[in-house]
Amino acid sequence: MKKILLWITLGISLSSCDFSNYILEQDYDFTTVFEKSGGTETATYTEVIDFYENLAAVYSSVDLQILGETDSGEPLHLMVYSRNKDFDFESLRKDHTIVLINNGIHPGESDGIDATMMLFRDLAQDSITLPENTVIATIPIYNIGGALNRNSFTRTNQNGPKEYGFRGNARNYDLNRDFIKADTKNTRGFYEIFHHVNPDVFIDTHVSNGADYQYTLTHLFTQHDQMGGALGNYIKTDLRPALEKALKKKKWEITPYVNVFGDVPEKGFSQFLDTPRYSTGYTSLWNTLGIIVETHMLKPYDRRVKGTYELLRSMIDIADEDFEIIRKLRKQDLQEFQAKDTFAFDFKVDSTQNSTLNFKGYEADRIESEVTGFERLKYDTTRPYTREIAFYNTFKPTREVKIPQGYIIPQGWWEVLELLELNNVKMVPFEKDTSMVVEVYRIKDYQTSSSPYEGHYPHTNVEVELYNQEVKIRKGDVFVPLKQRAAKYLMATLEPEAPDSFFSWNFFDSVLQQKEHFSPYVFEDVARELLDDYPELEDEFLALKEKDREFAQNAYAQLDWIHKKSEYYEASHMRYPIFRVKR
Repeated sequence: MKKILLWITLGISLSSCDFSNYILEQDYDFTTVFEKSGGTETATYTEVIDFYENLAAVYSSVDLQILGETDSGEPLHLMVYSRNKDFDFESLRKDHTIVLINNGIHPGESDGIDATMMLFRDLAQDSITLPENTVIATIPIYNIGGALNRNSFTRTNQNGPKEYGFRGNARNYDLNRDFIKADTKNTRGFYEIFHHVNPDVFIDTHVSNGADYQYTLTHLFTQHDQMGGALGNYIKTDLRPALEKALKKKKWEITPYVNVFGDVPEKGFSQFLDTPRYSTGYTSLWNTLGIIVETHMLKPYDRRVKGTYELLRSMIDIADEDFEIIRKLRKQDLQEFQAKDTFAFDFKVDSTQNSTLNFKGYEADRIESEVTGFERLKYDTTRPYTREIAFYNTFKPTREVKIPQGYIIPQGWWEVLELLELNNVKMVPFEKDTSMVVEVYRIKDYQTSSSPYEGHYPHTNVEVELYNQEVKIRKGDVFVPLKQRAAKYLMATLEPEAPDSFFSWNFFDSVLQQKEHFSPYVFEDVARELLDDYPELEDEFLALKEKDREFAQNAYAQLDWIHKKSEYYEASHMRYPIFRVKR
């Protein structure tokens, strides 16, 4: 302290003096909690943030920023490593690839939290090979509310650490289901960080559940067919093989995420489909290459963290080596999508095609349970095997729509407009009242979950019919053009049949309820007049009565049918309120 005061008294800036950095470095111990505990413990939220604050105070190649809020009341942090000490992303993305690492989306799966702390320390201290063309950013802990809710029991199947966070956030949301609906401040904070950084590569760190096998590391790349274009092909033919090769060279073999629950892997399994509700499904809408690392829950904690560390380093090395290719492909995919006529979605696994994995698993038996008396599955780790198994990683779209020129969103749907604004979507307000012919969807059918899912009762198997109609547009309603970076995001959210559309997530449920009805004793006379005035309507009515016995025996259903065919029926019922403008 006396030395520091002396330098200040002399008017010499400590930040410009090499000796001051030497003094500051001695003031801090950058050995992580994980390392001090011999690989059995993970840092608390406070310890993590203190670590990064201290690291940024000592080393000029790292910078800690605060961006975004969370439901916990604590802010989101962004830690950045830049070899040339430039932290302006506008200038950095001109000649660098940018890697964004997200940790603690499920804080009980804490491997990435500890691995990334060691990674940033080693980068700052120049103790590992430094990337020349890559900037690395990380969200140290994304689910802060879950991280603060520490315990030793909720990850029932997991082998360490001693204490860890909880999956649900401060409002008990699973944040890895929230990337489209954005019910949480965490997700809205993530939007701010993601668009500020605009990463070329996104890595989300997790721990698996499910089957047992020999691997510590598994990977879950964003599904290449769903990604599509040159980037999807790059994932399949270049990125995944390069990562597997790099880790094998380090003696850290890796396999695709074992998408098996309640059965054995040797029967074969498919790739997990990361629709936009998930982190990598969302980031892929912005042409960002995404990978989730899933370490195996039963492997020792120290090995899981070290494996995650090596995977992060390998991905950074690949991004650094391929930085020109990745940047080129991202621009190319955006341009190619703008030239497309149709948007394909709702991907399903193609069971007629598969590749072969030389899989390293454990033999399993079906034995009698000592608890229930029924048959149970038991893996035998003393009987390892290496066996060729089927891996289904080809997916095909089951639906396709023509890409419009854009969408018109009435200003009353402010909740949707707010999410588009948070995602930097370009919108053009109408300056005066007008009317125009647009494409309109009517909801024909849908199914709704009978139990709550992440605060919603989502719709599935949505069916629509499309027709042209002249609609009134008010001053302040907005036109959203598709010629912009957000094009894929807009198609995925505003097309009602898409699996994670705003319609699927209940944003438009109010149009599914009829607001005005009729009294049968009043409408009887009106119905008679309608049938008399429109003979073709009466013919259709009589034919339906003849064909449908249940309809013929239900007086109210008959009157309701006539009502829905008349001008008395409200136009807004079952009409999707977002309009399409043809190209």
